[in-house]
Amino acid sequence: MVRRKVSGDELARTVSELLAAGYRLALVAAHDDGDTLRVVYLLLAGQPDRRVELTLTTDAATPSVPSLGHLSIPAGRFEREMLDLYGVVPQGHPQPRRLVRHGHWPQEWYPMRRDAGPPPPFPAAGRFPFLTVDGPGVYEIPVGPVHAGLIEPGHFRFSVIGESVVRLKARLWFVHRGIEKLFEGRTALDATGSVELAERISGDSAAAHSLAYSLAVEEALGLATPEHVHRLRALLVELERLYNHATDLGALANDVGFGLASAHAQHVRELLMRINRRVTGHRLLRGAIRPGGVVLQELPEPDELRALAREVAEISELTLRNTVVYDRFAETAVLASDDAHAIGCLGYVARASGLVTDSRLDQPTTALPVTPVMATGGDVLARYTIRRDEFAASVALACALIEDHRGPLDCACVLPPLTMTVGNSGVGIVEGWRGAIVHRVEVDGAGRITRCKVVDPSWFNWPALPVAMADTIVPDFPLANKSFNLSYAGNDL
Repeated sequence: MVRRKVSGDELARTVSELLAAGYRLALVAAHDDGDTLRVVYLLLAGQPDRRVELTLTTDAATPSVPSLGHLSIPAGRFEREMLDLYGVVPQGHPQPRRLVRHGHWPQEWYPMRRDAGPPPPFPAAGRFPFLTVDGPGVYEIPVGPVHAGLIEPGHFRFSVIGESVVRLKARLWFVHRGIEKLFEGRTALDATGSVELAERISGDSAAAHSLAYSLAVEEALGLATPEHVHRLRALLVELERLYNHATDLGALANDVGFGLASAHAQHVRELLMRINRRVTGHRLLRGAIRPGGVVLQELPEPDELRALAREVAEISELTLRNTVVYDRFAETAVLASDDAHAIGCLGYVARASGLVTDSRLDQPTTALPVTPVMATGGDVLARYTIRRDEFAASVALACALIEDHRGPLDCACVLPPLTMTVGNSGVGIVEGWRGAIVHRVEVDGAGRITRCKVVDPSWFNWPALPVAMADTIVPDFPLANKSFNLSYAGNDL
């Protein structure tokens, strides 16, 4: 990790040079240090693993930073988040609108500041300033934030002519839970406190988030984790990838009325979750990963996983052989490679649009026999086939990890006394099933978390959904939305 302090004059030039060299902006985190606010910019590049942290300090009374919004779409969104939660003004931002805070949030209350105090009364909210699309025959269709299914809230506003979508705006952050604030003051090594909170950031990514948190704490405290621990943890993340991809393959078929494939896929999902329970004691893989160790009850049977891989391959062939399904998937909700790159997309959304990105290869904790999977169409079909191919590759990787394992399943390294912690920081990066998850923690001398910044891949991928919906029709939205399958919880921290 390269760490540098930069001035306001140096920031844009340095970040521009790193972006040109192939780095991506993975995280921007503000820190309230009392009289000053400190902003950390984390940029990553892979193969080989390269990490650069830039730190800029600003006065807490009138905090501001030079905006990087003209260089990077993710940078502009991180800056709007900091403006809402810390009051850090991005000078020169091209669109300094609210991002996290809805209209009824008090104007001068910044909940992540040390002196924020309890929330003041929230005034009545006015209308959200949606961009109105004018013209003959244009009308609006509002959807949400309350939905018919058991999903979290999000508002989608369609401007349409007939059934053709002219513009889509997604409005999120209806349930801002204050996750990062909840980490503050917790003991970094407390598996029943901090780790449980990390597991619940996004329920279908419990293993990946707990691992990202654990890696960050281990780096901050200088814990050396044995190789076999890294490999067992990697196995759990692959099990999480399997049951989620199987679920999505069935859900995509169901969204075009192909219930037969959906039923078979849900059967596979149930079998995988039963495997999860045997392996960890929990269907969602909670409670197995903690800083310095991992605890498994047993290893999965490789032949059982390979049998499920064959079943998923058969389900996928059955699905795509249906001409009605294929026609609905192909060339629907196309996300071009250039758009995916500009937005900063991650995971299967990026790989379906031809981008090469995988933290298991870019920022590895251990060498893994990962088979890269990529598509180029950028449409629903590509996002379906990426899941299909990743399922097969993930089974192969999981079986290799199982068959190569030697040693105990309950593993913990020796933890240092709390007096050894001196306020260090650490970063954990994990390729979750949706894409790269990043946690950055700072720990004080008593071993307590003073700051935990969390970035879920859905934070990067949500802006791509409205872009992909251009030149589609309204009935395509449920299918397109499911092909992205983004986490509200991972975004609305």
